Amino acid sequence: MALQTAAQYEESLRKLKLKVYLMGERIVNPVDHPIIRPSMNSVKMTYALAHDPEHEDLMTATSHLTGQKINRFCHLHQSTTDLVKKVKMQRLLGQKTGACFQRCVGMDAVNAVDSVTFEMDKKLGTSYHERFLKFLRRMQDEDMTVDGAMTDPKGDRGLPPSRQADPDLFTHIVERRKDGIVVRGAKAHQTGAINSHWILVMPTIAMTKEDSDYALSFVAPADAEGISYIYGRQSCDTRKLEGGNIDVGNYNFGGHEALMVFDNVFVPWENVFMCGEYEFSGLLVERFAGYHRQSYGGCKVGVGDVLIGAAALAADYNGAAKASHVKDKLIEMMHLNETLYACGIACSAEGNKTASGTYLINLLLANVCKQNVTRLPYEIARLAEDLAGGLMVTLASERDLRHPEIGPVVKKYFRGVASVSTEHRCRIMRLIENITLGTAAVGYRTESMHGAGSPQAQRIMIARQGNLEQKKKLAKDIAGIKD
Repeated sequence: MALQTAAQYEESLRKLKLKVYLMGERIVNPVDHPIIRPSMNSVKMTYALAHDPEHEDLMTATSHLTGQKINRFCHLHQSTTDLVKKVKMQRLLGQKTGACFQRCVGMDAVNAVDSVTFEMDKKLGTSYHERFLKFLRRMQDEDMTVDGAMTDPKGDRGLPPSRQADPDLFTHIVERRKDGIVVRGAKAHQTGAINSHWILVMPTIAMTKEDSDYALSFVAPADAEGISYIYGRQSCDTRKLEGGNIDVGNYNFGGHEALMVFDNVFVPWENVFMCGEYEFSGLLVERFAGYHRQSYGGCKVGVGDVLIGAAALAADYNGAAKASHVKDKLIEMMHLNETLYACGIACSAEGNKTASGTYLINLLLANVCKQNVTRLPYEIARLAEDLAGGLMVTLASERDLRHPEIGPVVKKYFRGVASVSTEHRCRIMRLIENITLGTAAVGYRTESMHGAGSPQAQRIMIARQGNLEQKKKLAKDIAGIKD
């Protein structure tokens, strides 16, 4: 079974015995919980589109390990064409869900771990790459959703892992046994963790020798003994508990984050891909971050397409679409959105082959892509809010709209152009609110800033990859300066 259907994916989640907490309660059935289910629907779309003949070229690939047709989210990039198709696939899914579809982190993680374990084995004589490929075959055969887990809570940012007041603020090895290791700590901001089958853990920063117990990579089942999840709050999330389908804005789809806690979790050696090799921790962080920063040139653009469409409809429904300043703002939104896409495509097309055979994006351009993502979606969101008008945040509730007595009043006074129903105008206003301020803002607005590393992380990489000395030499040559 190299390709699961959406229904099979949902059924596979029901078999997991996850330990999930949400708003102070243990959730026995995460799949059907009204706050969690929209995020699961977004992941389901990655399975559904893989069976759609119109989209299978983007959504599927041929495994270089087995020759089977597999979901692209389980694929190791074998060419720059694969890297480009990845970005196009992510834009498509953003357009279809208007939210975070969550499988990107695992895809980026396996591609990074592949090349780093290969190079680590070559230098150190370890056997991590063989272990990794065994897991990858299973991931591909079962079409698994894997959660890539990199970000630690970090505690005091001024101190390295080994000098923290609480050693568990970075995930670390607490015991090495003959049959495996025992791990304790946590991973924060874990996108789609509760909708995943397995967890792929990576170190969060480049480690030193003193921090070698924190230089750690492994896989574990999402419901392994000792792993628990605390579901993150989102703005307006309890609207999903109210019934109706207008006030949420994006009723069917969403994303989620969770704190993932490891309480003395046992990991057998066959599932360990790094265990103290601190000198390779920075390389793994750098490559994963590069892949994930590329991803934002696709997924954020797809959601941006939805937001631009919603803003244009709001202008139509407000009767303002013909105003020249409205047209200019929509053009600016499209310009900014396509700029992000151009960066995602560019870093893909300029990729190169690693020693393992997997293709890596151009790291400089990937970091430029993500640096733009920390800025441009905020301007796109601002313009969308501008075009929507204040009604976006003062609109009456769906219950008021449906009320037998005040409903007609709401319909009368919240109407825009006469040819469009008040309900349709309300739906578009709530969608814009959802993407810019509500639950989808986690996967669009705020995550644009902090996902795949904060802005300063990209600036450090741009400085490192930008080759300033070579640029100085170019200037000297043109100016006729000889050292």
